[in-house]
Amino acid sequence: MIKQTNIHQVLLKYWGYNAFRELQEDIITAVLEGKDTLALLPTGGGKSICFQVPALAKDGICIVISPLIALMKDQVENLVKRGIKATAIYSGMTKREIDIAIDNCVYGDYKFLYISPERIETDIFKARLPKMNVNLFAIDESHCISQWGYDFRPSYLNIVKLRELKPEVPFLALTATATTDVVKDIQQKLGFKKENVLQKSFERKNIAYVVIYEEDKLKRLLKILSKIKGTSVVYVGTRKKTKEVAQFLIQQGVSADYYHAGLTNQERSVKQNNWISNQTRVIVSTNAFGMGIDKPDVRTVVHLDLPNSLEAYFQEAGRAGRDEQKAYAVLLVEQADRLDLEKQIINSFPDIETIKQVYQALANYYQIPIGSAFNESYFFDMSAFCKQYNMQVFTVFNCLKFLEKEGYLMLSEATYNPSRIKIEINKNELYEFQVKNPTMDLFLKTILRSYTGLFEEFVKIDEYDLARKINTTKEKVEKALDYLANLKMISYVKQTNLPQLTYLQERVDAKSLYISKQHYTERKEVAVKKMEAVIYYAFSKHKCRSQILLSYFGENDSYRCGVCDVCLERNKLELSDIEFSNISNQIKKILTQEHLPITLLVSKISGSREDKIIKVIQWLTENEKLVFNDKNLLEWRK
Repeated sequence: MIKQTNIHQVLLKYWGYNAFRELQEDIITAVLEGKDTLALLPTGGGKSICFQVPALAKDGICIVISPLIALMKDQVENLVKRGIKATAIYSGMTKREIDIAIDNCVYGDYKFLYISPERIETDIFKARLPKMNVNLFAIDESHCISQWGYDFRPSYLNIVKLRELKPEVPFLALTATATTDVVKDIQQKLGFKKENVLQKSFERKNIAYVVIYEEDKLKRLLKILSKIKGTSVVYVGTRKKTKEVAQFLIQQGVSADYYHAGLTNQERSVKQNNWISNQTRVIVSTNAFGMGIDKPDVRTVVHLDLPNSLEAYFQEAGRAGRDEQKAYAVLLVEQADRLDLEKQIINSFPDIETIKQVYQALANYYQIPIGSAFNESYFFDMSAFCKQYNMQVFTVFNCLKFLEKEGYLMLSEATYNPSRIKIEINKNELYEFQVKNPTMDLFLKTILRSYTGLFEEFVKIDEYDLARKINTTKEKVEKALDYLANLKMISYVKQTNLPQLTYLQERVDAKSLYISKQHYTERKEVAVKKMEAVIYYAFSKHKCRSQILLSYFGENDSYRCGVCDVCLERNKLELSDIEFSNISNQIKKILTQEHLPITLLVSKISGSREDKIIKVIQWLTENEKLVFNDKNLLEWRK
């Protein structure tokens, strides 16, 4: 009972809520009882509170493992705003920054350390972890541990090794999307002492899933937005398309903006905030948008392109209607989309020789000798690399993804890293330097007045802001900072918007690069199965959309939603689900044995009126489950 009171106090103190959402309290209680737990909560289900509250209710620090740098930064920022000490370690940080961050976790009263999975294998982390008072390991996006999942990352397989260093600390694995196979795989690969899954149903009763067959997608999008009021997210497949669709909507008088991972942090922040505060109604985005953004009143999520998997679709569509009010998830498709997706899946598996060529080109690009670069990170300019080696961006990207899945290297998402500095000398030494170098005095005083904590840790700075304060140019500020860095007085890390390429193993000779043909074949099979599931969802006309999604995630006993496009057509028949199923099952049984004319088929069905039987046959024919062959006999389409 003390624990329960404690967690409610934590929830009220830091979040201002009086009660937990469904399942949150059960998950938190399980964690506080020391149980390894897998929490399956749909998008918007409040996963972060499930590890943040128990971590704050106990002494010690919670280590959160996440693959998403932008999300880590966002959560750390939000915790710090609430007065909670938190830090993060990810690709793009200097060794000095990492050293300071880990020291703060060992000796400071920090409550959260967010870390990317590849960083838990570094010597510095493994050496300092035993000194930390860890109260919980939270594994976010835990589906990444399974090669059956839609975003397999080999670095997740090393997480179980943390048990050797901290055997008494419980694991809390979290995900929004996992099939039955993935649920078992997560628990096995994380070495759960006992299976323990706490799962909220994937059913979203307030969302109407709609598939519309349409060639003029922009015209139909406009129609949807004019009919359904409120904010909207429109997902498209490429960065270029985000801008084109947003411009089209603006020209038609719709308040819209575009968003993708290639924008600077400031641009993304402005666009997000304008949309969250309803200054922008529609955001057109790649799948980069939505992670960690909790806007409850999204009325429509529209996909103009087919997603790669139903996991991705369910997560993105689930950003609609988090306020539990009526919302719509609309997928606009045309026949060509099927071919485009098939082509995309085929192209995402370049041949093994091409993968080796890209690996060798990277070594040449960065001048990396064989046997070096283990755990080293490099800023990666994809367009410059492709131009230099005359390679296609799509091909290089997919080769890198394959090398990542084989555990050779990792490409982070493109996130904006602002400039950071740390003063490496003490205050007395700095004062002496200012006396001896009066031309630098104003510059150094301006830095000290503008930022705090410079002697203790790396601090984010803005060169433009410093230039404005001392009435000079950004270039001159950068030059002055470079000068101080050369004198070893400060450490200076310049801003960048490029992703990072991290070698997870020593660089090997490309000829001896081992890529398992079995893994290659298995992954291709998994990708094809996921593609087929998407195509079935998009082009099926006879089964409730919600039921298709739920059965994909292992919920096979769900009822028709009654509000998707398929159900609305079914509702017109004015038949109960039992009557429809009874007639439809009889038709299937009869027609899989023999092909019949419609009159004879009707006469063979028992237990229902003839007019009802004809309605079902008509519906099944219109939705292409029944077809007439060249002899004008009805067949059941498999």
